[in-house]
Amino acid sequence: MNITETALPGVLLLEPARFGDKRGFFSESWNRKTLAAHGIEIDFVQDNHSLSEQADTVRGLHFQSPPHAQAKLVRCGRGRIFDVVVDIRKGSPTYGQWLGYDLSFENGLQLLIPEGFLHGFATREPATEIVYKCSDYYAPECDGAVFYDDPNIGIDWNLSGDAILSEKDAAAPRLAEFDSPFVWTGAP
Repeated sequence: MNITETALPGVLLLEPARFGDKRGFFSESWNRKTLAAHGIEIDFVQDNHSLSEQADTVRGLHFQSPPHAQAKLVRCGRGRIFDVVVDIRKGSPTYGQWLGYDLSFENGLQLLIPEGFLHGFATREPATEIVYKCSDYYAPECDGAVFYDDPNIGIDWNLSGDAILSEKDAAAPRLAEFDSPFVWTGAP
C-alpha cells in the first residue's frame, strides 16, 4: 500500500495495491497490521455506505464533535467523487484550509481523515457509491456541518450544474459563524 502525506498534517492519501487478471482485480482495502506498520493506529467501529443517484450531489461539509469525534477512511465503491477535507482545529497553522482529491472506482484511492476536519464530497457521475470507515459510532447530538460553498474556505467544487443538497447542508452555518469544538495540539 502506498501512503502519501498531504498538505494538511494528518490527512493521508492511501493507494492499496490491486492484483488483476482477466476476471477483474483483488485489492485489500484495509488491514490493521499494514496501517500500524506505517504508524497509523485507528480503531474503526462502523462502516457506512452512501449512494448518490445524480452527479453534482454534494454531501457535507460534515463533522462529528467530541466526545464522539470520528476519523474516517473514505473510498469510492462505484463512480467518481471529488472528496474534500477542511482543517477546523482551532490554533492549527492550516485552520480553514482545504484540499480535495478525485476518488473513483477506477483509481482505488482512499483518503484517511483524522478527527478535527470537515469532510464532504461532490459526485461526478450518477449512481456513485461511497464506502467509509468511522472510528466512533454515529451520535446525532454530536453531528454538525459547515456550508459547503463558504467563500471564506473557497473550495473549487468544479460542479457541472447546481449542487444537489440536503436541507441540513443547505442551511449549515458559514465557517465564520462556527465555533469549532476541535483544538490543534501540535500533532497531526
